[in-house]
Amino acid sequence: MTALPSPAVDPARTLAELKDLRALTGDENGAQRVAFTPRWLAARQFLKDRLAELPAEVHQDAAGNLWATLRGDSERELLIGGHLDSVPGGGWLDGCLNVLAGLEVLRRVSAQYGGRPPVTLRLVDWADEEGARFGRSLYGSSAASGFFDVTELAKLRDRDGVALGDALREVGVTLEDAPQARAELAKAAAYLELHIEQGPVLEGLGLPLGAVLGTVGVERHTLTFRGQAAHSGSTPMNVRRDAFLAAGRFGQEIYAIAERHGGVCTVGSVKTWPGIVTSVVETCELTLDQRHLDAGKLAAMWQDAQDAARRFAEEGGCTVDFGYLWNIEPIPFHPELIDAAEASILEVTPATHRLPSGPLHDAAEVARAGVPTVMLFVQSLRGISHNKIEDTREDHIALSVQALDRLTTRAMAWVQER
Repeated sequence: MTALPSPAVDPARTLAELKDLRALTGDENGAQRVAFTPRWLAARQFLKDRLAELPAEVHQDAAGNLWATLRGDSERELLIGGHLDSVPGGGWLDGCLNVLAGLEVLRRVSAQYGGRPPVTLRLVDWADEEGARFGRSLYGSSAASGFFDVTELAKLRDRDGVALGDALREVGVTLEDAPQARAELAKAAAYLELHIEQGPVLEGLGLPLGAVLGTVGVERHTLTFRGQAAHSGSTPMNVRRDAFLAAGRFGQEIYAIAERHGGVCTVGSVKTWPGIVTSVVETCELTLDQRHLDAGKLAAMWQDAQDAARRFAEEGGCTVDFGYLWNIEPIPFHPELIDAAEASILEVTPATHRLPSGPLHDAAEVARAGVPTVMLFVQSLRGISHNKIEDTREDHIALSVQALDRLTTRAMAWVQER
């Protein structure tokens, strides 16, 4: 992969636009660009106004994703993606850095090639990556990838009881037609995405940028421990069948499981019944989230969790049942594009690091669809995201825009060679 000469991008413009978007769609509690809401639409218009300055074709697909296309000499397409939507009270960079950095790259490419690059270049703002309103992450990209169940999605409601289908109609989308977005990937030859890390690894290493190996696989389940309700005062400790005790021992064990396999495990919620101070817990339900980049180790982690839960239940005179919530396999990114990402980073900063992504991203859905994919991470201060204090150093933001631009140059050449 040989980089082509190119005029310079302007990271200062991207930084200014990020701040303008923050002022337009945020408040004292953070970003408020929840998908399919007025502020999300305002963010979309903010992007459209800037795309209007380019010789790009702009349209919204059947799922509500927004596409800007610079037609090239080749119909083969290089995609740059991100998402403008946020969680409520989120950070100023999560998602929108991807889109606005991609916008700046489109400007550079358009200027260099007079609006017609060697390959077709497309910028996509995926709809509802976060899933903050309806609980279903990666909505728009999954419609494009084909991993999309209209029947199940039609059941989703927000906290006010509004159905996803009704919310989509408000922005000109029909849920039943959303799978037609699959056509948008028909000519895709590669996909690039820049994102804040949302974790502490790069900061801990003192590095501004990293090349992403892929997104981890996820197993999510419920575990329900069942014992016996009994009076809190009259039941001796040694004869109790306390469902919470079994669950608590399990909660401690997941740290050992995670350490043993090199993954992460999280008990995210715990509910008890009868849930009163004068009764030993009869039933305790918890949710378990497990993640690993290696499919075999992820499967081993889930098996170890089941074995441990059964052991602690038996020791406490209880039973345990397992319920399925959701899972996704690990999604490795393309090795040649990972190499290209690393080389691009090293052109703008002396050192880098390869790391997996613990959070899911639209890039995972695109890769699932068979499109060669890679991501760049830029350091997150304190490793914090989905929070109004989310932040990244401005000089690191500038480096990330430059690295994405260089990766785009490499990826265009790579697409031409294939």
